[in-house]
Amino acid sequence: MSISHAPPGSSEADISPISAPENPLALAPIVPRSSRRARVPRWLRRTTGPVLLLLLWQLLSATGVLASDVLASPGRIAQVAGDLVSDGSLPSAMGTSLQRVAAGLLLGTVIGTGLALVSGLFRIGEDLVDAPVQMLRTVPFVGLIPLFIIWFGIGETPKIAIITLGVTFPLYLNVYAGIRGVDAQLIEAGESLGLSRWGLVRHVVLPGALPGAMTGLRYSLGVAWLALVFAEQINADSGIGFLMVQARDFLRTDVIVVCLIVYAFLGLLADFVVRTLERLLLQWRPTFTGR
Repeated sequence: MSISHAPPGSSEADISPISAPENPLALAPIVPRSSRRARVPRWLRRTTGPVLLLLLWQLLSATGVLASDVLASPGRIAQVAGDLVSDGSLPSAMGTSLQRVAAGLLLGTVIGTGLALVSGLFRIGEDLVDAPVQMLRTVPFVGLIPLFIIWFGIGETPKIAIITLGVTFPLYLNVYAGIRGVDAQLIEAGESLGLSRWGLVRHVVLPGALPGAMTGLRYSLGVAWLALVFAEQINADSGIGFLMVQARDFLRTDVIVVCLIVYAFLGLLADFVVRTLERLLLQWRPTFTGR
């Protein structure tokens, strides 16, 4: 819009239009902070801390602050890891330990999930199951090793039993809490739509309890690797724990650190698999991813 002012005695041709000034309060588009690209790639930021820690470790070892009989240097550990891989002892030990964890995790998942379903879906099941499980949960599973040796001998059975026991209780607690944490209004909505009891369980209760179940599975994996360390102390003749026992007897800190690193990477790999499965199964649930 333009405004013309014609002074007296001037013709219309002498009149110049006066344009309206631009709006100084014009709004700029807002870009969410979470959508802005970081200048440094995230993978580089995540690896900076471990790399700096390794450099500090190597520096302390090279200057003699860390003696080799106390803690071997990263270079020595890398050399020993290469030797263990080349002679086949480390891959064989990893295969044996993975088999034990897989068997214990499978049994613990079946038992823990089954008990949680019985206790979470039925009140009589809760009365019969929850109290004994809570009592057994407070007993350290490491303290049951002597009983397992007496009951099952010194073969593979007590090792798998320890891992199974360590996996069962975290999974039970999280699945049970997930079932009981389902919104009651969703149950009422399902009933108003005419869903049967099995339909409610299948379409409402189990999907609602799935986030808790995935959290319990991640926690159970961590406990499984912890239980494996104790399980492989029971007269084991193979596995990563067996390598650690041998290294302890010969004061080989480099071999012990290699075994600990293998434990850590196997646990990290298992957690990555579960998180990937969680993203696939829980696409319907929007969550906060950090800023």
